[in-house]
Amino acid sequence: MVDSNIKRIVLDVLKPHEPELWYLAKELANMPSEVGISGVNITLMEIDARTESIKVTVEGQNLVYDIIKEKMREMNCAIHSIDQVIAGKKIVEEVHVPDLD
Repeated sequence: MVDSNIKRIVLDVLKPHEPELWYLAKELANMPSEVGISGVNITLMEIDARTESIKVTVEGQNLVYDIIKEKMREMNCAIHSIDQVIAGKKIVEEVHVPDLD
């Protein structure tokens, strides 16, 4: 498998109430080591009668997005957008630059 050099992916996801957040996090964290995940953070952003909007952050080494995406699809999660991708030798955090007004 080719090294992706991807260290973090942040996803905006819509899911039904089941599976529960803890179960989704556990399933992602326990994927085979070839997928590259070393940690998962899931934050509930919004909830309605049938669905939950969540922010899913996965970190690791050489993350394999296509396999992560397929696992989430299998768990009835719809990825609305990829909100952040960090790749390279180190994690570079976003820097806030003030407006020049």
